[in-house]
Amino acid sequence: MALLCGIDIGTSATKALLCTAAGRVLATASVEYPVYAPRPGWSEQEPEDWWRACIKGIAEICRRARRKPSDITAIGLSGQMHGSVFVDKVGKPLRRALLWNDQRTARECAQIEQLAGGRKKLISMVSNVALTGFTAPKILWVRRNDPRVYAKTYKVLLPKDYIRLCLTGEYASEVSDAAGTLLLEVKKRAWHKGLLSRLSIDSDLMPPVHESTEISGRISGAAAKLTGLKVGTPVVGGAGDQPAGAVGNGIVRAGIVSATMGTSGVVFAHADAPVPNERGNLQSFCHAVPGKWCVFGCMLSAGGSLQWLRDTLWADEVKALRSRKKDPGQLYPMMIEEAASVAPGCEGLVFLPYLTGERCPYPDPTARGAWVGLTVRHRRGHMIRAVLEGITFGMRDQVELMRAGGVQISEVRASGGGAANECWRQLQADMYDADVVTINTREGGALGVALLAAVGTGVYASVPEACSAVIKVTTRLSPNKGAQRAYGAVYPVYQSLYQSLRREFAALSEV
Repeated sequence: MALLCGIDIGTSATKALLCTAAGRVLATASVEYPVYAPRPGWSEQEPEDWWRACIKGIAEICRRARRKPSDITAIGLSGQMHGSVFVDKVGKPLRRALLWNDQRTARECAQIEQLAGGRKKLISMVSNVALTGFTAPKILWVRRNDPRVYAKTYKVLLPKDYIRLCLTGEYASEVSDAAGTLLLEVKKRAWHKGLLSRLSIDSDLMPPVHESTEISGRISGAAAKLTGLKVGTPVVGGAGDQPAGAVGNGIVRAGIVSATMGTSGVVFAHADAPVPNERGNLQSFCHAVPGKWCVFGCMLSAGGSLQWLRDTLWADEVKALRSRKKDPGQLYPMMIEEAASVAPGCEGLVFLPYLTGERCPYPDPTARGAWVGLTVRHRRGHMIRAVLEGITFGMRDQVELMRAGGVQISEVRASGGGAANECWRQLQADMYDADVVTINTREGGALGVALLAAVGTGVYASVPEACSAVIKVTTRLSPNKGAQRAYGAVYPVYQSLYQSLRREFAALSEV
């Protein structure tokens, strides 16, 4: 009997999941670790923190499910995309990893575009424009600013692929995550050796790439001793967190879109062919479904904005909960309940959610957050609701870009923090002008890669077959016309504010 493990290397924590082939979740566990910001706009983590969290997470799910790690029959890996792990010849990290929301590489992005022969030429090569979050500009930054580390680098790995190395001893990646490096020829699902050459990056620095369901390695003796897993247990290619989450939400055919709110906010659609985007505010990547592609956008501070608000206005409560080893996340329902007492539109108060720069719809590392329209009438509830509305307006930006590009949207599957509360799901339905549904699982990426592992080991014949067997719609909310009218009046103002303030944001970023 198949016993599947999904491991998701997130920004705030690593999540481990244990499930049956039918998708019945037996146990989950989450292990947190810090993010370091040594300078404004910088974001780093210690790769070894991920590995320690992985070991602890595997032990915990097995303890909770009353199973042994050696009972696990296959493993799938997911992880935050774009991060760069520089390792030496024995696989040891040479420095902290630069993360997806790190904004230090604007100069390198311009350099990549120039060396590629211009933006249009770059898009023709890798189907995307150079963004600060991607891996390629991070490689150039380290080469220029930390040449001693670069000289010792044997491979550059993505976060989940570093965990693969720890588990199996294999250097490997897969196409959905590799597409986010800006070095993969998305149409052909292989490293673009021409672009690597133009950037003077040795192609040997990049690991071999697989399809997401292919077995990419097996548990090594060293990893077995640390985890209790059985030597030889297969590990499939897995997927970047967004394609993995899409599989976990059943976004494996046209018409169904996911809206996932974690630290970032992502709208994701399946595609049967690559969907290049010349403005660079949507990404066209390989999907975790073999031979398929995807298009998605990513705003950088979705749930991150709400977390910032919680940690700022409820700092004492957060500190007290943490001191008692309780989850500060229990404050969110109270916050949203307070926001629900305020009418849609917040009496003219608008929040811009650009707390860590922005990626979609504005690829701008200097963008900043703001409340605009404050009056003496506004209270805490208004401020909370304005943050919720600002986040969701940012998600709507992505929905509208997809519609403009010809993507059909019949329903939106909500996941992450935005799915946990009916008030916020209704707000999304009103803003997206589409039914918002939830499904019978909220496990997202960890379940998605467990299903990829099931396909890779022959439990299911294909990813769509696995999703059809496991994933079912459980709730549905339709748009409210009255709320839509209120948001229709505010949304154009929201969109105009960035354009009005972008020069000021750029100036403030230099202060």
